[in-house]
Amino acid sequence: MHAVHTSAGFGQELRRRRLEAGLTLADLAGTVHYSKAQLSKVERGLKAPSRELARLCDAALEADGALVALLPGRPAGARAPETNSDDEEVWVMQLSADGPSWFQPVGRRQVIAAGAASAVRLGLPGVPGGGPGALPEAGGGKLLEAARALFDQHRRLGQTVGPEFLLPGLIAQTHSLRALSARAGSRTRQGLLGLGSRYAEYVGWLVQETGDEQGALWWTQRAVDLAAAGGDRDLAGYAMVRRALVTLYREDAEQTVALARQAQDGALPPRIRGLAAQREAQGHAIAGDRTACMRSLDRARDLLARHTPDSDAPVIGTMHLPDPVSMITGWCLHDLGRPREAAAVMDEQLAKVPPHALRTRVRYGVRRALAHAAAGEIDHACALTTELLDGAAAVNSATITADLRRLARVLGRHPRNPSVRALAPALGTALEAISFGPVGCRPWWEWLSGWCRTSCGSCSSGWCRRRRRGPKA
Repeated sequence: MHAVHTSAGFGQELRRRRLEAGLTLADLAGTVHYSKAQLSKVERGLKAPSRELARLCDAALEADGALVALLPGRPAGARAPETNSDDEEVWVMQLSADGPSWFQPVGRRQVIAAGAASAVRLGLPGVPGGGPGALPEAGGGKLLEAARALFDQHRRLGQTVGPEFLLPGLIAQTHSLRALSARAGSRTRQGLLGLGSRYAEYVGWLVQETGDEQGALWWTQRAVDLAAAGGDRDLAGYAMVRRALVTLYREDAEQTVALARQAQDGALPPRIRGLAAQREAQGHAIAGDRTACMRSLDRARDLLARHTPDSDAPVIGTMHLPDPVSMITGWCLHDLGRPREAAAVMDEQLAKVPPHALRTRVRYGVRRALAHAAAGEIDHACALTTELLDGAAAVNSATITADLRRLARVLGRHPRNPSVRALAPALGTALEAISFGPVGCRPWWEWLSGWCRTSCGSCSSGWCRRRRRGPKA
């Protein structure tokens, strides 16, 4: 009942603003690239508007977020887990060559209950009777240099392969740095813990790329704990930016803005505050607040320009965007319902991304294709998508897949377009290969390619409902 009232309220306001602007249904349909019939159902409260449609209509009618604000809020997602770090000293990981690998933090009491004698026989650090002695302070610099070089190589590798190939090594290295810090002198210990925190933060990001939000938050908190133990309080600020990324993909504008603002304290380094201002802009964009979004982007550009690179520390945030604020501006313009402007910005910015940064090129390439599709440039969007599918399969990202599914839904509104029909089998195969989460009814591309035989009438494009039957066998 609440959903019906919400749809009716949105529809009434949409109709009022459309008439006030002097537009017919056909005029508005042509502007937002939705069918007149679908807009009519939304205005009459018979069909709930998608968030994408609400944003497009909001921009077309210059509602400044008023229409987006009428949409129901998103359900609360995973929160940062409350953990007792004193009872999470043991990390257990299982690696399999032909099946799923897994990681699990285990309390010391559980390990003791299972029997610590086997650990003594293995000679593991931290267990009486095993492990090396104190690290000589003289060798600390070389150790840090080697561990830092390894971290940089992992980040480069992360641009070309899926997280499942990187996580085992990164988790093991994080543990090694944590264990080594306990045997190092104070100066080396601080460096080891600081670098270990950066490993843990990167692990958290990769875990989010697998679709595990709760795990991502857990690792982000471990990064904060390691950094604090090494005397670095700044990473706690960046952790807010990371948590805001989780809420951004849940399209929770309020939480995204609130978390990002917590990372803009004047005591934090300019780069962290600049990245936080970017994230705040993205939160304002999904809320439809263009003025606040652009103001945050201006602040981000100013703060990032003040950043002085530190050759001794890994770069915080993206490494592969020559002009991150401009690229995020394109991202925000799409979420503000201005896809044509967004496409133009991202066309320009993607040309500057280095060829080896595959994950970055695919991430923003999918957003670019989505912007072109939402702007009604269906043939061009299909051509761009075709070039991205192999890369999307290689990097195997849950966040990229979320945008690829949004793109599929936009293309699914044009089932008679020859380019869409030609792309459908490859897009369907790619999405199934990199699927994250439960699979629902048969998707639109199966109807277009002739694969689906269920006639369930509930695919995302509504193609079967319009045709009353599937394609011929």
